[in-house]
Amino acid sequence: MLVTSNVRWAANEVGLYHYGFDRYDAEAATGISRSELDRAADKLVRYFNNDDETIRIFVQEDDRRVPLFNERETSHLTDVKNLFRTVFRVQEASLAFALAFVVGVFIWAAEAPLRILARMLLQASLFTLGLLALFGVLALVGFDELFLRFHLVAFTNDLWKLNSATDHLIQMFPRDFWFDATMLVAGLTAVEAVLLASLSAVYLRVRLRLKVGPVAAGQPGA
Repeated sequence: MLVTSNVRWAANEVGLYHYGFDRYDAEAATGISRSELDRAADKLVRYFNNDDETIRIFVQEDDRRVPLFNERETSHLTDVKNLFRTVFRVQEASLAFALAFVVGVFIWAAEAPLRILARMLLQASLFTLGLLALFGVLALVGFDELFLRFHLVAFTNDLWKLNSATDHLIQMFPRDFWFDATMLVAGLTAVEAVLLASLSAVYLRVRLRLKVGPVAAGQPGA
């Protein structure tokens, strides 16, 4: 739930796109003005959330309105949109399950005490942090291999193989941008997992003190 929520936020955060344009000088790489790139970013975000099958973006280039993306890039963006849709549905399903589980088992039905939920949340958060630590090490030492494997698994074609010398999509979003975005999602997930683990640990500690306190108070003096 945390990972897919953060991926969804990143996919729809136009500020992240602008960060990439600034950091990797997309204006120089594409030969397209920054205002046109920003407008394209807005349209990409809308495209990932609407029902359009394909996207057509035209930009101003040498006093002419020309397509920003060629047919190969446009087809790949359709694949990316379908992948994002899957991630969005997983995020919604996982969020709905988590809420239904907490409300149904621990609040409404009261089938288990909240300390059980706190323990489960603590264990899950620590497990998530362990996976993130492993992923972080792998990404730092071999991000290119991970990035390649991801594309081979996520897509059923090779439309993602673009030419950085001619294709605007990869010029706008180069490899280093995707590394930064991946680390951002991983970092946000880690912070959220630490927060949940901390809250769970504090709750369990307070419950333990409340439980031990009365028992200690009832012991006879020396």
